[in-house]
Amino acid sequence: LALQFGLRMTTFILNGFILRYVSQETLGIVNVRLTLLYSTSLFLAKEAFERACLSKISGRDIKQVINLLWCTFPLAVLCSSLLGCVWLFLLGISESPTTSITSYTVGVVSFGLSTVIEVLAEPLFVLGQACLFVKLKVIILGISQSVKCVLTVFLVLLVPEWGILNFALAQVTSSLVYAGLYHLYFIHYISNSSKKDDDFPLKSVRSIYPSVISGKPQIDSELASLTLSFFKQSFLKQILTEGEKYVMTFFNVLSFQDQGIYDVINNLGSLAARFIFLPIEENSFLLFSQMLTRGLPVDQQDKESLRLSARVLAVLLKVVTLIGAVIVVFGYSNSFLALHLYGGSILSSGSGPTLLRWYCLYVLVIAANGTTEAFVFAAMRKDEVDRYNHKMLLFSGIFLLSSWFLTSLIGSVGFILANCLNMVARIVHSIYFISRYFSSTDLNPLGQAVPSP
Repeated sequence: LALQFGLRMTTFILNGFILRYVSQETLGIVNVRLTLLYSTSLFLAKEAFERACLSKISGRDIKQVINLLWCTFPLAVLCSSLLGCVWLFLLGISESPTTSITSYTVGVVSFGLSTVIEVLAEPLFVLGQACLFVKLKVIILGISQSVKCVLTVFLVLLVPEWGILNFALAQVTSSLVYAGLYHLYFIHYISNSSKKDDDFPLKSVRSIYPSVISGKPQIDSELASLTLSFFKQSFLKQILTEGEKYVMTFFNVLSFQDQGIYDVINNLGSLAARFIFLPIEENSFLLFSQMLTRGLPVDQQDKESLRLSARVLAVLLKVVTLIGAVIVVFGYSNSFLALHLYGGSILSSGSGPTLLRWYCLYVLVIAANGTTEAFVFAAMRKDEVDRYNHKMLLFSGIFLLSSWFLTSLIGSVGFILANCLNMVARIVHSIYFISRYFSSTDLNPLGQAVPSP
């Protein structure tokens, strides 16, 4: 966590430096519209595979699992191509003094291409997570993000007139570094005989890549079915996660300049979520998915693993709730100062401080939601995942409607309030699932998670 915090803080500081040399319009186009293209394509291409294949892989044919994970590549090509056409032909931009149509087109192609490049590392990423190479993910992601920020700073200072092209070049370079480092590490790890481990499922470099399996299905059918269920859920979860950006992009409720300011406030306000809560959520999901056997009734789970899962869930919930409460108290009072130090008067004037104060409340809600959903997604059976997809559809509709209505009524603060409503609904669902899951035992993680007065 300390290493991850250090790498992300470096990236955050460099982004603050970039902010002072780039127009608000360019920030809005890059950080909202182009980043939305990248995150949507990447999320649809790999999220479902990660959640399905991070369950226990012991007893499964690793070749079938690897073949299934390599399906992310054609899916990424398809998603980035289709969405790229939408971004180019349905969401085009008009020429302006700071942005040309040509640079926007190059930006769309570059951000779509970076998605395809990054999924080349997806089988190795999932393998590393399943084998508990947690530090590997932190280091590689940190290096790739640092390369992107340093290169962006260099280009912005050297050729500021390039505008969007600077960000596009840095994005593609970062993706190449990310995918290249994963392949180099595992090729070295497998080839080095002194590091070979009997528990490591791959014994040759060739086994990293797709292979033809004779006499058996080419992919694990059970994981493929679970992946399909998670794919439906992933599509809805992406709408909920990036909903405000979709509303901005497709309904033009804010100008590019206002979008740029909102995105900076969003990134600054989510510091705690990205630095503290996201690592806790990711690692707790990994822990729960390894300790609990998906689809197995509670009374048939390993008793010690179940008890440890309940204890970990209770402690994590209490910790993130306390951290969120501290952020609400001190964030409200220091919002203006934080914005002025980070971006100068461009952020501290106008609606910036008000946005950040409301965002502090949203951080508290995020804290509880991420931890509870980490347990829920690790423990759900396949049929429960399918039922949850229908609930996510309802959450998505409510969120998008409330975003559009509240933003039209009170401006950009409406996005934050809509996000709060969305998260509260998901927390209620998670609490209901956890209560029902432990109802037949003497364990009560939710009761133990309440902070003492």
